[in-house]
Amino acid sequence: MNNAMKKISVYLVLAVFLSVLGCTGQQGSVIVVKNSLDIPRQFETVEIQKSTVTLSDSQDFENLGVKDLKTNRILVSQFVDSDLDGVMDVLLFQPEMEANSERQFELVKVAPEERPDTIEYCYSRFVPERTDDYAWENNKVAFRTFGPTAQKMVEDSVKGGTLTSAIDAWLKRVDYPIINKWYKDNDAELGAYHKDRGEGLDNFHVGVSRGVGGIAVKKDTVYYFSKNFTTWKTITNGPIRTSFVLEYADWDADGQAISETKHISLDYGGNLSKVVVDISGTSSIYVGLTLHKKDGLTTQNVKSGWIAYWEPLDDSELGTGIVAPNNRMTASELYDTSAKDLSNLYAQIQVDNGKAVYYSGFGWKKAGEFTTKEKWENYLELFSLKVNNPLTIEFK
Repeated sequence: MNNAMKKISVYLVLAVFLSVLGCTGQQGSVIVVKNSLDIPRQFETVEIQKSTVTLSDSQDFENLGVKDLKTNRILVSQFVDSDLDGVMDVLLFQPEMEANSERQFELVKVAPEERPDTIEYCYSRFVPERTDDYAWENNKVAFRTFGPTAQKMVEDSVKGGTLTSAIDAWLKRVDYPIINKWYKDNDAELGAYHKDRGEGLDNFHVGVSRGVGGIAVKKDTVYYFSKNFTTWKTITNGPIRTSFVLEYADWDADGQAISETKHISLDYGGNLSKVVVDISGTSSIYVGLTLHKKDGLTTQNVKSGWIAYWEPLDDSELGTGIVAPNNRMTASELYDTSAKDLSNLYAQIQVDNGKAVYYSGFGWKKAGEFTTKEKWENYLELFSLKVNNPLTIEFK
């Protein structure tokens, strides 16, 4: 498959919205990170743009690392070539912040042998051996969605195809990467990843639903969807972030022409992917959570900018959720229909300057962290609070 994207401006999808204060830094600069909330914070990604760092001709951005001035430790970091021009232009790290605190970090030259050993926890790739999935994961969760070959199989009545732009959830309960292992197991035994052998499984039915965060455009009382993605581009994988871009063929919503491109990222330590949708032809989108057997409990908290669904799933329970930052969630709707797989809980999200932004994901009871509906919804509430009150950084 040709993964070249046409007419697309690739930019880095942020895990948190960072307000960068001050002017220009340089090697040896002190970076002050501030947390304005009265709660401790971790697993939020700070980004240092190369354009904000002054380097001499003998200095190399990719030789820099981040030193914690309190502990004198070199932190895990990740370089990203956000525009895929062959030059790294962003440096990522994740500080641990106490409530109402600030901490200082320094950009220093770090030799390769001095960098912490890292695992590529945040990983995504195109999967041609399983038709043409695109799959992504971190240490908490995994997802996949479906490409044009799977769509054509359905359209040609070939067994094994999938026709949907929904997001599928892979319920992992280990912190190490499982995508490549599960696909390899499935090659050896068809359907292997539908069985839990201690790492988790794919028992989340998608069908033509919206899964966990697929989008729709509503006209009158009808929801319209795109089909499978047509092209893909991986931006980065690493210990802190994976990000990629999916493009879709233009589609029709009752005579309304819609164009759609998704920029998706997933950072270490979080249960929600960030999705930035470049979209034209509509002033809002509806982001859905499938209701499956409709035997779960829904919560609609538009004021705080999130919706959630907690449901029984086989011998366990599952929470799914959507969060929209900056008051961009304008409404929500429980759409209940007798049509197979089309019942979804929807969040209506405003499109601003051709973009809509939201976070989507899940928490599985068997993974051990979110064992009740209340714990899952508390996570979404705190996530919304943090994303609307981002860490700030300034060079000193």
